[in-house]
Amino acid sequence: MSTLFSSQIRWTKTAGSVSDRFHDSSVFNQTLNIAKILRTQGGRYYCKAENGLGSPAIKSIRVDVYYLDEPTVTVHQSIGEAKEQFYYERTVFLRCVANSNPPVRYSWHRGREVLTQGSDKGVEIYEPFFTQGETKILKLKNLRPQDYANYSCVASVRNVCAILDRSVIFKLTNKTASPSIKLLVEDPIVVNPGQTVSLVCITTGGEPPPILTWICSNDSLPQRSVVKGGTLTLPAITSDEAGVYSCVASNSVGNPAKKSTTIVVRALKKGRFWITPDPYHNDDNIQIGREVKISCQVEATPPEELTFSWLKNGRALRSSERMVITQTDPDISPGTTNLDIIDLKFTDFGTYTCVAALKGGGIPEISIDVNISSTTVPPNLTVPRGKSPLVTREGDTVELECLVSGKPKPIILWSRADKEVPMPDGSMQMESYDGVLRIVNVSREMTGSYRCQTSQYNGFNVKPREAEVELIVQCE
Repeated sequence: MSTLFSSQIRWTKTAGSVSDRFHDSSVFNQTLNIAKILRTQGGRYYCKAENGLGSPAIKSIRVDVYYLDEPTVTVHQSIGEAKEQFYYERTVFLRCVANSNPPVRYSWHRGREVLTQGSDKGVEIYEPFFTQGETKILKLKNLRPQDYANYSCVASVRNVCAILDRSVIFKLTNKTASPSIKLLVEDPIVVNPGQTVSLVCITTGGEPPPILTWICSNDSLPQRSVVKGGTLTLPAITSDEAGVYSCVASNSVGNPAKKSTTIVVRALKKGRFWITPDPYHNDDNIQIGREVKISCQVEATPPEELTFSWLKNGRALRSSERMVITQTDPDISPGTTNLDIIDLKFTDFGTYTCVAALKGGGIPEISIDVNISSTTVPPNLTVPRGKSPLVTREGDTVELECLVSGKPKPIILWSRADKEVPMPDGSMQMESYDGVLRIVNVSREMTGSYRCQTSQYNGFNVKPREAEVELIVQCE
C-alpha cells in the first residue's frame, strides 16, 4: 500500500506575497504568468514547493524590467556683476534627467556638434555628486554669442531590449527667462453658493512661453470645473469647493511661478442655544429674581460677516440695563451671542428668538427660538425599565433608549462607556434628538456598555446628566 503526496507550489516576491499583484490562480501554478509587466514588478521571485515530507524546496529568479522615459531639461540662470569691470557675467545650467533601467547615459549636443568635457573652454559637463548617474548638467560659463543655440540631450540605455535612444531639445536665446504671472482676481473671493466663479491668470513674462495649470488645496479640481487657457471656471459653486486655488506657470526655466487666491463660500449652519442659570445658587431651576443667560451659536463663513439680532415674542429687542446683549470675542467663542436677563421678572417669560445673518446676503437667516417660562426646568435622564441589559442576536436591529425629561429637551450624546472604543459607525460620539440610539446589523464586537448624556446644546448649561445601557449580543 502506497501513499501519494501531492506537491503544493507557491510563488512569492521579496517584498511579500505576490498575490496582491496577480490573480490568485497564477500564484499557485508551476508557471507564474505576468501579463503586461510593470516596472514596479521587477525584483526577485521565489518558487516554493512542498509535499509535507522534509523541508520545502525553494528556488529564486530575478526579473529585470527595462525602460527609458523621455528625458526632460530644466534651465537655471545666474547673473553676477564683476566688481572691477562694468559688465554682467551670465552663466546658464542645463540639467537633463531621465528615468531608466539600466542606468542611463547622457550626451549633450549644440546643434549638430557633440559637446564633451574640455572640448570648449566655455563648457563644463558634470554630474552633481548627490545624483550620480541620474542627471547630467551642462554648464555654459559667461555666455558668448555662439552659446545661443539649440541644445539637445540624448538619453541612452545602449539599445538594451531594443530600447531606442530618446532626446529632448531646448532652444537657448538671449530672451530665455523664467515665468512670471498675474492673477486678475481679488484675494480672498467671497461668493454665495450657486454662483459661477471665474479665476483669470495671465502670463507677464517667460521664454519659452510658459504653460499654465490650475491646482487646488483639496488635492484635485472640482469635477465640474472648466479650464480654458488661463481661465478656471467653477459653475454653481458649493461649500465643498471652497479652498485655495493656485495658478502655476512653468517653462522649464528656473522655478515655476505660482499665484494663489482663496475662495470663501458663504454659509450659515448648526444653529444651537443653551441656557445658563444663575451660577451663585445651588439649584439649576429658573426662578423669579435670578439671572438667566441665553447663549446662541452658529457656524458662519466668513465669520466677519456674521450679525445677530434678538427678538422677544416676535418684536425686536434692544440692549438695556436688565437685558444685556453681547456678541462675544470671535477669537474666544466664534459665532456666539449672549442675552443676559438680570433679575428675572414674571413679565420676562416668553419666546426669545436669536436671528443669525450674513451681511453679504444671499444666505437664508437662521432663527433659534428659546422659550423661557415657569415650566422651564433642567433635564433629567433615565433608562426605561427592562431596557438594560438589552439582549439581542447578531445581525438584528436594536434600539438603545434613554428617556429625557425637562424643558427644553437637550440633544442626547451617545458614546461607549470605554472612551477608547468607537461607536458602531466608527465615530467616538453620536447625537440623538429623541434619546434613541438605533444600531442596524449588530455584531458581537458591539457588546458592552453605552453611555447616554445630556449635551449643553439646546438645553441647560449645567453638569451633564448621565445613564448607561448594557448591550449583550449573542452569537447565532
